[in-house]
Amino acid sequence: MWHKGWREQVWHDLAPQWDILIIGGGITAAGILRRAVQEGYRALLVEAADFASGTSSKSSKLIHGGFRYLRNKQFKVTRESVREREWLLKEARHLVTPLGFIMPCPDDLHIARQYGIGVVIYDLLAPKWQHSKLSRDQILNCCPELRSGHLGSGYLYFDAAMDDARLVFRLIREAVAGGGTALNYTRASQLLKNAQGEVCGAVLFDRSPSGLGEKEVTARVVINATGPWSDELRAEVGAPARIRKLRGSHLVFSRERLPLQRAVSLMHPRDHRAMFAIPWEGVSLIGTTDLDHTFPLADCEPFCTAAEINYILEAANYTFPSLELAQSDVVSTFSGLRPIINTGQADPSKESRAHVVWQEHGLITITGGKYTTFRIMTEQALQMAAPRLPHPADLSARKKYFDPHPRERASIELPEETYSYLIGRYGHETAALLAAAGVDENEPIHNLTNLWSELRWAARTGAVEHLDDLLLRRIRLGMLLPDAARADLDRIGDIVRSELDWDAQRWQAEVARYLEIYQKAYSPAPAGC
Repeated sequence: MWHKGWREQVWHDLAPQWDILIIGGGITAAGILRRAVQEGYRALLVEAADFASGTSSKSSKLIHGGFRYLRNKQFKVTRESVREREWLLKEARHLVTPLGFIMPCPDDLHIARQYGIGVVIYDLLAPKWQHSKLSRDQILNCCPELRSGHLGSGYLYFDAAMDDARLVFRLIREAVAGGGTALNYTRASQLLKNAQGEVCGAVLFDRSPSGLGEKEVTARVVINATGPWSDELRAEVGAPARIRKLRGSHLVFSRERLPLQRAVSLMHPRDHRAMFAIPWEGVSLIGTTDLDHTFPLADCEPFCTAAEINYILEAANYTFPSLELAQSDVVSTFSGLRPIINTGQADPSKESRAHVVWQEHGLITITGGKYTTFRIMTEQALQMAAPRLPHPADLSARKKYFDPHPRERASIELPEETYSYLIGRYGHETAALLAAAGVDENEPIHNLTNLWSELRWAARTGAVEHLDDLLLRRIRLGMLLPDAARADLDRIGDIVRSELDWDAQRWQAEVARYLEIYQKAYSPAPAGC
């Protein structure tokens, strides 16, 4: 699957008619494709850029219930989210992993009591009793860098962490293996309508370097799962805008500069917004902001502004004063856009995170919501599509979205942590990945969990069209290593160029493109558009 020449073959054989056409390539679109294939529908997913290149690779890396949503009394969203969290911990084991959060409480009995009530409600909604109370000494033993002045007791509660892009990618791969079709760098340039003015398909334009041209496809159902771009597609049916695009930005630090044994839940000292610092993939993240995004979406990745960098650093240094973190300590930044249904709240953080699905002139749009609740969103979209499909989906059946892990371990000896990491991301492909490795490629990349062999496998089988696909989404080296992993680009090129059939000229062009994208949207001082 997705070996050399796959795109040309798929494009050549692309059927003119489908049951479901899914426009978008993030978590919601991936979930719909996976479940549609399981239900026996002929389903096609098209993404204008790379899979998971939008919000779904720039999330907060958490599968969580949204503890802070309790403050806004969004109990339904929280209940759905914590229960889906528990499902994903079982279903996507090793890709979604438990993450303990320390919640320090100020030396104020009233506030401490409120925090205690919050963690109890959080566990009751799951339902899974797993929090515990921590003394001041226990908190400081776990995280000695925390501000100790006015620190009282605290709590330990649990959510989960994940690699967002890899979760999307695994869903799509397993959907394609099951009979679905997915194309990245394929724009739905125009919606097709029947004589009654109902949406019945789209004109597809290949945006890959192959330049394969245009094709028209029709479908019984067209689903708009483009997230922040939903309104742009809805405008083709004359629908008014409904989406409020909220930007969430994050800073990445080395584990040496921001050492974390556990995640830390914190409050910004200026406006008391809930934020967090989490250990992730060998680094530490801190975020997030929640701001209206006013920059154009077309060909312009969201980026962390100078004001946001200062805002996050202010929170970091208030919470961990002894570390004296500065912008020069930042390894990378990233920003994602939350597609929120606009209700006109003055404070963006008070907008509901609930999802909405609706139909306009035959076009089904699914948006809003949280990464954690993608399964619920998937099934509601298919439920709305049911009257137009050849047979109803059995949505009462709790089908597995992820293939079970292989029973037999690969013959190559690896540390247990590394093997668990690999099967979480690659499932049954793990043994083939390890067997395909060149000399010394089944070794870790510096101090990361990633192996060099993952680069070869991604280049060989991962639908990679550009270097940024590889280094910002398949394997996150551009975010995890300093200076866009520039010091390792020669070795990376030695591994992947032959797999991708890139000559020296193409490699240099891809490096230039990747470094430009990094500088604009991922660097410690993003240049922006």
